[in-house]
Amino acid sequence: MTKKERYQLFVAHFSAKQPDAETELHYHNPFQLLIAVILSAQCTDKRINMITPALFQRFPTPASLAEVTPDLVFDYIRSVSYPNNKAKHLVGMANMLLNDFNSEVPSDIDELQKLPGVGRKTANVIASVVYNAPAMAVDTHVFRVANRLGLTNGKTPLAVEKDLVKNLPQEVIHVAHHWLILHGRYVCVARSPKCNICEITHICRYFNKIVLPAKLISESKNQHMIKL
Repeated sequence: MTKKERYQLFVAHFSAKQPDAETELHYHNPFQLLIAVILSAQCTDKRINMITPALFQRFPTPASLAEVTPDLVFDYIRSVSYPNNKAKHLVGMANMLLNDFNSEVPSDIDELQKLPGVGRKTANVIASVVYNAPAMAVDTHVFRVANRLGLTNGKTPLAVEKDLVKNLPQEVIHVAHHWLILHGRYVCVARSPKCNICEITHICRYFNKIVLPAKLISESKNQHMIKL
C-alpha cells in the first residue's frame, strides 16, 4: 500500500465514521478554550473539565483574570499537574491578551505562541478548533497513532506535524487532529492497542508488520502442539 493510498483510506474512513469529531474539553468561547488547553498539558481532559466550571465562573474575561495573583488562581487548579506554573501562565496570558491583543484570542499561530503557557501544540489547537485553520497539533496520541498507522515516519512532533499537514487534504486537517487523538485515546492506546476492535487494521502498518505476523506464529505453534 502506498502512502497516498493509506492517507486516502484513512480520510475516507473517518469522514464517514466521525465527520464532526471535536475536542472533549468543555468551553463556550475562545478564551475558555485557551485556558483549558493550557491546563490540559500532561493532564487528562476529564480532570480539566472537572475544575474549569468554577474557574470560568470566577474569571469570565481576560480582565478579571489579569487583576488577580497566581496564588488565587492556584486555589482553583490545585488538582491539575504543575498547578504553580500553570497559575502563573494563566495570569500572564490574561495580561498579555488584555494589553497586547485587545482581550481577543489571536488566530495567528506565531502570535498565539507569544502568550505565556502557549507552545506550538497549544497554538495549533486554538487555531484549528476556534478558527478551523489547517493546523495540526501533535500530542502523544497523534504522534503515536500517526506513526503506527504509517501516515508518517516522523521522529519528532514537528516532523509528524509537517508530514500530516503536507499529505492530508487541507479541508480536513482541523478535524483529522481529533480523529487521531480520539483513536489513540480509546482504541490505539499506548501499551496494549485494541487491535481486536479497530476498524482500520487493513491500513495499519503496525498491525500488518507486527501484530498480525505474531498472531499467525502463535496460531501455528498452537496447531502444532495440538497435532503432537
